[in-house]
Amino acid sequence: MTKTSAIFELILQASQKSDSLSIAELCRLYGVSRSGYYRWLAARPERELKEASDRRDFDLILAAYTAHHRHKGARSIQMVLLHQNPPVEMNLKKIRRLMHKFNLVCPVRQANPYRRMAKALRTSNVAKNLVKRQFEAYGPRRILLTDITYIPYDGKFAYLSTILDAYTKQILAWQVSSSLEVDFVLATVRQLLEKHGDELYSDTLIHSDQGCHYTSHSYQDLLRDRKLRKSMSRKGNCWDNACQEIFFGHMKDEIKDKLAGCHSFDEIRSLLDEQINYCNQNRYQWKLAKLSPNEFYEYWKSGDYPLKGVHVPECALMSDQTKPGISACKT
Repeated sequence: MTKTSAIFELILQASQKSDSLSIAELCRLYGVSRSGYYRWLAARPERELKEASDRRDFDLILAAYTAHHRHKGARSIQMVLLHQNPPVEMNLKKIRRLMHKFNLVCPVRQANPYRRMAKALRTSNVAKNLVKRQFEAYGPRRILLTDITYIPYDGKFAYLSTILDAYTKQILAWQVSSSLEVDFVLATVRQLLEKHGDELYSDTLIHSDQGCHYTSHSYQDLLRDRKLRKSMSRKGNCWDNACQEIFFGHMKDEIKDKLAGCHSFDEIRSLLDEQINYCNQNRYQWKLAKLSPNEFYEYWKSGDYPLKGVHVPECALMSDQTKPGISACKT
């Protein structure tokens, strides 16, 4: 409410409570024009209708904001609304306006000042960087990214190993371990082959950093036996595996409040399983045509956009080279 509107509201309340002062005298007392007050009064029913409409729309925004117990920004809210049945189409400008009006704020990821790059062990098993940050140039199941992250809980650490499809952003395989022994990294690769082996290509790349797990003989032998090509980031360069690092960053932000309630390894493993399933199935992404990673992969295969009755957005990823099921990206 503006200052002038607040004054007009005071004049209206004063006129309703007492007849001792006329509208003209009240306007003169508060230093506003009488004609301005009457214009404001005439427009009041329309403002009340608009306020009621804003409140109804904000209730939808608030429900989307808290969906799946994870707070979201305007883009994520719009994508959640589009996935409702029936879909709710609301433009970003309106969502941001109502969030600002009702003081709804999305937490912003902050840079971690204590983040230090781990110095990888350089051995004769280091591979060339074949990906060269071209994460999305070749379509699904062509560039797979893998890494390990530490999950602190109850004064201890759990360790998460994942394999991410750089194009669809799906987490194809993951393992949680209470130790940093190399076995859980090997188990992640075996899980990938068991679940998605028939989707891989002869030139599929698995890209990692130069950590000791990935330069180990057991890891190298496993890739060689399964005829998987390997690629590695340059030493000390996290941007060469940016998609994986971004996933870990968002995931840790989204679960940080829940980590405080975890006191056992089983609780951590259950939380991480839940989070990764959410990211694959329900975390809608702007660049993925406003779909979740799993939905986007099915869209890529079939060309059938899953949100019926919704305008198909332009997709930044898909070109004629990368989409067998879609002849051209719809606009």
